[in-house]
Amino acid sequence: MRKNLESGVLHAMRAFLCVIDSGSFTAASEQMGITTAQVSRLVTELEKRLGAKLMQRTTRQRVLTDVGADYLERCREVVALVEEAEAHAAGTTTKPEGRLRVQCMANFGQHYVAPAMADFCARHPLLTVEYTTSQYVPDLLARGVDVSLYLAEALSDSALVSRRLGTTFSVLCASSAYLERHGAPQSPTELQSHACLRLVNPSITPDWHLTDGTSPATLVMANGPLIADTPEMLLDVVRRGAGITLLPLFSVIDDLKSGRLKRVLPGWRSPDIGVYALRPSRQFLDARTRVWLEWVEERISPQIEADAAYFS
Repeated sequence: MRKNLESGVLHAMRAFLCVIDSGSFTAASEQMGITTAQVSRLVTELEKRLGAKLMQRTTRQRVLTDVGADYLERCREVVALVEEAEAHAAGTTTKPEGRLRVQCMANFGQHYVAPAMADFCARHPLLTVEYTTSQYVPDLLARGVDVSLYLAEALSDSALVSRRLGTTFSVLCASSAYLERHGAPQSPTELQSHACLRLVNPSITPDWHLTDGTSPATLVMANGPLIADTPEMLLDVVRRGAGITLLPLFSVIDDLKSGRLKRVLPGWRSPDIGVYALRPSRQFLDARTRVWLEWVEERISPQIEADAAYFS
Protein backbone atom coordinates (compact mmCIF):
# COMPACT_ATOMS: atom_id res chain seq x y z
CA MET A 1 0.00 0.00 0.00
CA ARG A 2 1.34 3.48 -0.89
CA LYS A 3 2.47 5.70 1.94
CA ASN A 4 -0.06 8.43 1.10
CA LEU A 5 -2.85 5.88 1.56
CA GLU A 6 -1.63 4.76 4.98
CA SER A 7 -4.05 6.77 7.09
CA GLY A 8 -7.39 6.43 8.79
CA VAL A 9 -8.90 3.60 10.80
CA LEU A 10 -7.17 0.75 8.96
CA HIS A 11 -3.75 2.30 9.60
CA ALA A 12 -4.61 2.65 13.29
CA MET A 13 -5.76 -0.99 13.38
CA ARG A 14 -2.40 -2.07 11.91
CA ALA A 15 -0.60 -0.03 14.57
CA PHE A 16 -2.66 -1.61 17.35
CA LEU A 17 -1.95 -5.12 16.02
CA CYS A 18 1.74 -4.36 15.65
CA VAL A 19 2.05 -3.10 19.24
CA ILE A 20 0.45 -6.25 20.65
CA ASP A 21 2.30 -8.70 18.38
CA SER A 22 5.72 -7.09 18.77
CA GLY A 23 5.32 -6.38 22.49
CA SER A 24 6.08 -2.67 22.56
CA PHE A 25 5.44 0.68 20.90
CA THR A 26 9.13 0.95 20.03
CA ALA A 27 9.23 -2.41 18.24
CA ALA A 28 6.00 -1.54 16.43
CA SER A 29 7.45 1.77 15.25
CA GLU A 30 10.49 -0.02 13.82
CA GLN A 31 8.32 -2.50 11.93
CA MET A 32 5.98 0.19 10.58
CA GLY A 33 8.69 2.70 9.73
CA ILE A 34 7.18 5.51 11.80
CA THR A 35 8.06 7.08 15.16
CA THR A 36 7.08 5.67 18.53
CA ALA A 37 5.05 8.81 19.20
CA GLN A 38 3.11 8.29 15.98
CA VAL A 39 2.28 4.70 16.92
CA SER A 40 1.11 5.80 20.36
CA ARG A 41 -1.02 8.56 18.83
CA LEU A 42 -2.65 6.12 16.38
CA VAL A 43 -3.66 3.77 19.22
CA THR A 44 -4.92 6.66 21.33
CA GLU A 45 -7.02 8.01 18.44
CA LEU A 46 -8.42 4.52 17.87
CA GLU A 47 -9.46 4.33 21.54
CA LYS A 48 -11.09 7.76 21.28
CA ARG A 49 -13.00 6.68 18.18
CA LEU A 50 -14.25 3.54 19.92
CA GLY A 51 -14.90 5.23 23.24
CA ALA A 52 -13.16 2.33 25.00
CA LYS A 53 -9.77 1.51 26.50
CA LEU A 54 -8.02 -1.19 24.46
CA MET A 55 -5.01 -1.74 26.71
CA GLN A 56 -3.64 -0.80 30.10
CA ARG A 57 -0.20 0.75 29.68
CA THR A 58 2.64 0.78 32.20
CA THR A 59 6.32 1.46 31.69
CA ARG A 60 6.95 -2.27 31.20
CA GLN A 61 3.71 -3.92 30.11
CA ARG A 62 0.85 -3.61 27.65
CA VAL A 63 -2.12 -5.56 29.00
CA LEU A 64 -5.23 -5.92 26.86
CA THR A 65 -8.60 -5.07 28.34
CA ASP A 66 -11.52 -7.40 27.67
CA VAL A 67 -12.73 -4.99 24.98
CA GLY A 68 -9.20 -4.84 23.55
CA ALA A 69 -8.85 -8.63 23.38
CA ASP A 70 -12.10 -8.94 21.45
CA TYR A 71 -11.27 -6.02 19.16
CA LEU A 72 -7.80 -7.46 18.48
CA GLU A 73 -9.20 -10.60 16.88
CA ARG A 74 -11.62 -8.58 14.76
CA CYS A 75 -8.76 -6.36 13.64
CA ARG A 76 -6.81 -9.45 12.58
CA GLU A 77 -9.71 -10.54 10.39
CA VAL A 78 -10.12 -7.12 8.80
CA VAL A 79 -6.39 -6.62 8.12
CA ALA A 80 -6.02 -10.18 6.77
CA LEU A 81 -8.87 -9.62 4.31
CA VAL A 82 -7.36 -6.33 3.14
CA GLU A 83 -3.92 -7.93 2.70
CA GLU A 84 -5.45 -10.79 0.72
CA ALA A 85 -7.36 -8.39 -1.54
CA GLU A 86 -4.21 -6.32 -2.16
CA ALA A 87 -2.12 -9.40 -2.85
CA HIS A 88 -4.61 -10.74 -5.37
CA ALA A 89 -4.73 -7.37 -7.10
CA ALA A 90 -0.94 -7.12 -7.21
CA GLY A 91 -0.49 -10.69 -8.38
CA THR A 92 1.71 -11.71 -5.46
CA THR A 93 -0.36 -14.81 -4.79
CA THR A 94 1.05 -16.42 -7.94
CA LYS A 95 4.44 -14.72 -8.40
CA PRO A 96 6.97 -15.35 -5.61
CA GLU A 97 9.44 -12.48 -5.48
CA GLY A 98 11.11 -10.22 -2.97
CA ARG A 99 12.65 -11.21 0.38
CA LEU A 100 11.77 -14.44 2.21
CA ARG A 101 12.90 -14.54 5.84
CA VAL A 102 13.49 -18.11 7.05
CA GLN A 103 14.60 -19.22 10.53
CA CYS A 104 15.80 -22.75 11.28
CA MET A 105 17.39 -24.74 14.07
CA ALA A 106 21.10 -24.80 13.17
CA ASN A 107 21.93 -28.50 13.21
CA PHE A 108 18.71 -29.50 11.45
CA GLY A 109 19.29 -26.89 8.77
CA GLN A 110 22.89 -27.95 8.23
CA HIS A 111 21.86 -31.56 7.62
CA TYR A 112 18.67 -31.09 5.61
CA VAL A 113 18.33 -27.55 4.28
CA ALA A 114 21.87 -26.46 3.35
CA PRO A 115 22.54 -29.29 0.84
CA ALA A 116 19.32 -28.48 -1.03
CA MET A 117 19.22 -24.67 -0.78
CA ALA A 118 20.88 -24.13 -4.15
CA ASP A 119 17.96 -25.98 -5.75
CA PHE A 120 15.41 -23.67 -4.13
CA CYS A 121 17.32 -20.55 -5.18
CA ALA A 122 17.56 -21.83 -8.76
CA ARG A 123 13.83 -22.52 -8.89
CA HIS A 124 12.90 -19.05 -7.64
CA PRO A 125 15.44 -16.54 -8.97
CA LEU A 126 13.24 -13.54 -8.07
CA LEU A 127 13.38 -14.46 -4.37
CA THR A 128 16.09 -13.46 -1.91
CA VAL A 129 16.23 -15.85 1.05
CA GLU A 130 17.36 -14.34 4.34
CA TYR A 131 18.32 -17.45 6.35
CA THR A 132 19.04 -17.28 10.08
CA THR A 133 19.47 -19.93 12.77
CA SER A 134 18.22 -20.22 16.33
CA GLN A 135 17.86 -23.02 18.86
CA TYR A 136 15.04 -21.28 20.66
CA VAL A 137 11.32 -20.79 20.32
CA PRO A 138 10.90 -18.52 17.32
CA ASP A 139 9.52 -15.02 17.89
CA LEU A 140 8.46 -14.64 14.27
CA LEU A 141 6.30 -11.56 14.72
CA ALA A 142 8.91 -9.50 16.57
CA ARG A 143 11.72 -10.47 14.18
CA GLY A 144 9.72 -10.24 10.97
CA VAL A 145 10.35 -13.90 10.07
CA ASP A 146 8.04 -15.41 7.45
CA VAL A 147 8.50 -19.08 8.33
CA SER A 148 10.51 -21.15 10.81
CA LEU A 149 11.55 -24.80 10.80
CA TYR A 150 11.37 -25.96 14.40
CA LEU A 151 11.63 -29.23 16.35
CA ALA A 152 9.63 -29.95 19.49
CA GLU A 153 8.26 -32.89 21.41
CA ALA A 154 5.08 -30.81 21.77
CA LEU A 155 4.17 -27.32 20.60
CA SER A 156 2.97 -24.83 23.17
CA ASP A 157 -0.10 -22.73 22.51
CA SER A 158 0.83 -19.69 20.43
CA ALA A 159 -0.36 -17.31 17.78
CA LEU A 160 1.61 -19.27 15.17
CA VAL A 161 0.24 -21.53 12.45
CA SER A 162 2.00 -24.91 12.39
CA ARG A 163 2.39 -27.50 9.66
CA ARG A 164 3.94 -30.85 10.61
CA LEU A 165 6.65 -31.84 8.14
CA GLY A 166 7.73 -35.12 9.66
CA THR A 167 8.79 -37.01 12.76
CA THR A 168 12.26 -37.66 14.10
CA PHE A 169 13.73 -38.90 17.40
CA SER A 170 16.99 -39.09 19.33
CA VAL A 171 19.32 -42.06 19.73
CA LEU A 172 22.09 -42.94 22.16
CA CYS A 173 25.65 -43.18 20.89
CA ALA A 174 29.27 -43.21 22.05
CA SER A 175 32.73 -43.74 20.63
CA SER A 176 34.34 -47.17 20.46
CA ALA A 177 37.10 -45.90 22.74
CA TYR A 178 34.62 -44.97 25.49
CA LEU A 179 32.76 -48.28 25.23
CA GLU A 180 36.02 -50.26 25.37
CA ARG A 181 37.05 -48.45 28.57
CA HIS A 182 33.70 -48.45 30.36
CA GLY A 183 31.65 -51.17 28.72
CA ALA A 184 28.31 -50.80 26.98
CA PRO A 185 25.19 -50.46 29.16
CA GLN A 186 22.71 -53.30 28.75
CA SER A 187 19.63 -51.47 30.03
CA PRO A 188 18.51 -47.85 30.47
CA THR A 189 19.05 -48.02 34.24
CA GLU A 190 22.76 -48.78 33.72
CA LEU A 191 23.17 -45.34 32.07
CA GLN A 192 23.14 -43.87 35.59
CA SER A 193 26.68 -45.18 36.11
CA HIS A 194 28.00 -43.68 32.86
CA ALA A 195 29.13 -40.19 31.81
CA CYS A 196 26.04 -38.83 30.07
CA LEU A 197 26.45 -35.74 27.88
CA ARG A 198 23.12 -33.92 27.73
CA LEU A 199 21.46 -31.67 25.19
CA VAL A 200 19.32 -29.00 26.82
CA ASN A 201 17.29 -26.45 24.86
CA PRO A 202 13.68 -25.23 24.90
CA SER A 203 12.52 -27.66 22.22
CA ILE A 204 13.67 -30.85 23.97
CA THR A 205 13.30 -31.82 27.63
CA PRO A 206 16.62 -32.03 29.51
CA ASP A 207 15.61 -35.34 31.06
CA TRP A 208 16.27 -38.55 29.18
CA HIS A 209 13.07 -40.41 28.41
CA LEU A 210 13.63 -43.65 26.52
CA THR A 211 11.18 -46.04 24.92
CA ASP A 212 11.54 -49.45 23.32
CA GLY A 213 8.34 -48.94 21.35
CA THR A 214 6.30 -51.40 23.40
CA SER A 215 6.04 -49.76 26.80
CA PRO A 216 5.70 -46.25 28.29
CA ALA A 217 8.83 -44.11 28.19
CA THR A 218 11.36 -44.73 30.97
CA LEU A 219 12.90 -41.77 32.79
CA VAL A 220 16.67 -42.09 33.08
CA MET A 221 18.51 -40.08 35.73
CA ALA A 222 21.33 -39.07 33.41
CA ASN A 223 24.30 -37.13 34.78
CA GLY A 224 27.68 -36.31 33.40
CA PRO A 225 30.42 -33.74 32.81
CA LEU A 226 28.74 -31.66 30.10
CA ILE A 227 25.41 -29.99 29.30
CA ALA A 228 25.11 -27.98 26.07
CA ASP A 229 22.38 -26.35 24.02
CA THR A 230 23.76 -27.35 20.61
CA PRO A 231 24.29 -30.87 19.23
CA GLU A 232 27.54 -29.78 17.56
CA MET A 233 29.30 -29.29 20.90
CA LEU A 234 28.16 -32.64 22.30
CA LEU A 235 28.97 -34.45 19.06
CA ASP A 236 32.56 -33.23 19.10
CA VAL A 237 33.03 -34.22 22.74
CA VAL A 238 31.48 -37.67 22.38
CA ARG A 239 33.71 -38.39 19.36
CA ARG A 240 36.67 -37.83 21.68
CA GLY A 241 35.49 -40.58 24.01
CA ALA A 242 34.10 -38.43 26.84
CA GLY A 243 30.80 -40.25 27.35
CA ILE A 244 27.40 -41.28 25.98
CA THR A 245 25.00 -38.78 24.45
CA LEU A 246 21.38 -38.72 23.32
CA LEU A 247 21.08 -36.65 20.15
CA PRO A 248 18.60 -36.21 17.27
CA LEU A 249 19.24 -38.92 14.71
CA PHE A 250 20.13 -36.45 11.93
CA SER A 251 23.00 -35.16 14.10
CA VAL A 252 24.65 -38.56 14.39
CA ILE A 253 23.52 -40.60 11.38
CA ASP A 254 26.65 -39.87 9.32
CA ASP A 255 28.95 -40.81 12.24
CA LEU A 256 27.02 -44.03 12.82
CA LYS A 257 27.08 -44.99 9.15
CA SER A 258 30.83 -44.38 8.97
CA GLY A 259 31.53 -46.28 12.20
CA ARG A 260 32.98 -43.21 13.88
CA LEU A 261 30.37 -43.65 16.62
CA LYS A 262 28.53 -46.70 17.89
CA ARG A 263 24.88 -46.84 18.80
CA VAL A 264 24.21 -47.58 22.47
CA LEU A 265 21.12 -49.58 23.52
CA PRO A 266 19.93 -49.89 19.88
CA GLY A 267 16.50 -51.09 20.96
CA TRP A 268 15.84 -47.81 22.78
CA ARG A 269 15.30 -44.24 21.62
CA SER A 270 13.58 -41.04 22.65
CA PRO A 271 9.85 -40.48 22.10
CA ASP A 272 8.90 -38.88 18.78
CA ILE A 273 9.98 -35.31 18.07
CA GLY A 274 7.85 -33.36 15.63
CA VAL A 275 9.36 -31.30 12.82
CA TYR A 276 7.20 -28.24 12.14
CA ALA A 277 6.99 -25.29 9.81
CA LEU A 278 5.73 -22.31 11.82
CA ARG A 279 4.44 -19.04 10.42
CA PRO A 280 2.63 -16.03 11.82
CA SER A 281 -1.11 -16.51 12.28
CA ARG A 282 -3.03 -14.92 9.48
CA GLN A 283 -5.45 -16.12 6.82
CA PHE A 284 -3.42 -15.02 3.82
CA LEU A 285 -0.47 -17.16 2.70
CA ASP A 286 1.75 -15.16 0.36
CA ALA A 287 3.46 -16.73 -2.63
CA ARG A 288 6.94 -16.52 -1.08
CA THR A 289 5.99 -18.58 1.94
CA ARG A 290 3.79 -20.93 -0.10
CA VAL A 291 6.58 -21.99 -2.48
CA TRP A 292 8.97 -22.46 0.46
CA LEU A 293 6.52 -24.76 2.26
CA GLU A 294 5.87 -26.72 -0.93
CA TRP A 295 9.60 -27.11 -1.52
CA VAL A 296 10.28 -28.23 2.05
CA GLU A 297 7.55 -30.87 1.82
CA GLU A 298 8.97 -32.05 -1.52
CA ARG A 299 12.68 -32.09 -0.66
CA ILE A 300 13.05 -32.19 3.14
CA SER A 301 10.11 -34.29 4.39
CA PRO A 302 11.15 -37.42 2.40
CA GLN A 303 14.69 -37.17 3.76
CA ILE A 304 13.39 -36.95 7.33
CA GLU A 305 11.35 -40.10 6.71
CA ALA A 306 14.28 -41.92 5.09
CA ASP A 307 16.64 -41.12 7.96
CA ALA A 308 14.10 -42.35 10.51
CA ALA A 309 13.67 -45.56 8.53
CA TYR A 310 17.42 -46.23 8.79
CA PHE A 311 16.99 -46.75 12.53
CA SER A 312 13.90 -48.96 12.29
